[in-house]
Amino acid sequence: MNHAETLHKAQTTATAISSFGDLTVEDAYAVQHALIALRERDGEFITGVKLGFTSEAKMRQMGVSEVIVGRLTSGMSGRTSENLIHPKAEPEIAYRLSRDVDGTVPILECVDAVAAAIEIIDSRYEHFRFTYTDVIADNTSAAGYVIGPWQAMTDVGDRAVRLTAGSSIVEGSTSAILGDPANALVALEEVARKRNIPLKAGYVVLAGAATVALPLTGGQVECFIDGLGPVSFEGRPR
Repeated sequence: MNHAETLHKAQTTATAISSFGDLTVEDAYAVQHALIALRERDGEFITGVKLGFTSEAKMRQMGVSEVIVGRLTSGMSGRTSENLIHPKAEPEIAYRLSRDVDGTVPILECVDAVAAAIEIIDSRYEHFRFTYTDVIADNTSAAGYVIGPWQAMTDVGDRAVRLTAGSSIVEGSTSAILGDPANALVALEEVARKRNIPLKAGYVVLAGAATVALPLTGGQVECFIDGLGPVSFEGRPR
C-alpha cells in the first residue's frame, strides 16, 4: 500500500497511523495529489483550498518559510465531528473566488465575497504528531468546514475573533493570519503556482486559523468574527 492509499484508509476508517517521516516537500505534495484523486474516485469533487502554517510563530517553530496548501472537497462541506480520529475546530476567514486565478490579475481581484468559517481538522497521524511533510501529504489535516453567510468582499484585517467549543473559549484576531488574511491570499497564489494546485472560480479559500484549535468533545461550536458575525454547528463526540 502506498502513502496515499494508507492515508485514504486512515481517513475512511478513522484509524490513526504512524508518521512517514521520509518525504521531501515535492514527494509530500505528490502524495497529496494522489490522495485527492482517491477521494475523486469515490465520487467527491474539489470545492476549494485551505492554507496551513499561516501563523508566523508556527512557521518559525517548524523552521519553514512557506505556507502549506491543501484541498477542500464536497465530502468535507458541512462535515463536523462524526467518524473522525481526534477532531479540532479552528476559526477561519473564508474567501470566495469569482474567477480563475491564472496570473493575469492579482488574486485579490479574483475574490468577490468573504465570510466567517469554522474548519474541522483531524490529523490522521497518531497523537496528532507529524512532520512538516507529513501534514502536507495528509492534505493539511483537512476534515470538514462550515461557512457563515457570504458578504461582499471587504478588509478583514485585525478583526476580533472568538471561538467557543463546548465549555472552552479562545479569543484572538484575524491579524494572526500572516498579519492580515489578505497576505494569506497572496501567499496562496505563489504556493499554488509552485505546487501545481489550480485555483478556480467558485472555490472556497480558507485563509488559516485565527486562534489555536479547540478539541471537539460535544456541544455547540461557534466562531464569531467582528463585522462578519457568527457561524456555528452542534458538535458531536466520536
